[in-house]
Amino acid sequence: MSKSDPSPRAPHPVPARRRAAQSAATRSSATSSATAEPVRRGRPSKARAAQAGETREMILDAAEDLFSKHGFYGVTIREVAREAGVDTALVHYYFGAKRDLFDAVFLRRAEVWNNERVEAINRYSDRAGEAMTLEGLLEAFLRPPFEWSLKGGPGWKHYAALVAQTNANPTFGGETMARYFDPAIHRLIELIARVLPGSREVDLYWAYHNLSGALTLTLGETGRLDRLSNGLCRSGDLESAGDYMVRFAAAGFRAVCTPRG
Repeated sequence: MSKSDPSPRAPHPVPARRRAAQSAATRSSATSSATAEPVRRGRPSKARAAQAGETREMILDAAEDLFSKHGFYGVTIREVAREAGVDTALVHYYFGAKRDLFDAVFLRRAEVWNNERVEAINRYSDRAGEAMTLEGLLEAFLRPPFEWSLKGGPGWKHYAALVAQTNANPTFGGETMARYFDPAIHRLIELIARVLPGSREVDLYWAYHNLSGALTLTLGETGRLDRLSNGLCRSGDLESAGDYMVRFAAAGFRAVCTPRG
């Protein structure tokens, strides 16, 4: 090569101290990578699952309160989210569309309410045997919803009002009530038919229809009775309401379901 193109200089040697530091850093990095915990997958922790459950319950409580006061069509998902203190997207994440949310609200307490009613009338039937009476059977069937409304707190009050609205809803009330309440009602009618042998099936269903309307209206505690009676009766007096309903319904079934020749 010419003098104008000198040969490249040899690289400066790395000091021994620096080489030792670089080697130590490399070993430390390799050790850290080898011992690092893998990313955990699978089920969420119990704490996260509990938090998700609490969030779902908050949403259901808020929706139940709003639906019971304003009806299905008078409530939006946004309003439910605001009442529950969560983002709207979270309501959709857990429950989907508004009708799905409504169904979840309705099912939550329907299972408790109806399971207890069926258990109560079955216990009474087993205990009473041939001595079973209409009054005893109706008392067993009606007592759980009245007890929950009396002692279960605000949520059960909201639910009772929601059932009253749904039972009278011409759009989807019949389908909703049938889906969640029919098994318990069929069992009651089956046992009433044993107490009133010879009754026509059509009469049994009409009699229950009248009882159903009275029950849901009463549990709705609308205050209508208070105004109608000028304060003589109180719609919130569910203890008295339950006693009157048992006697009234028993007399109604006997009058309507008399065997005909």
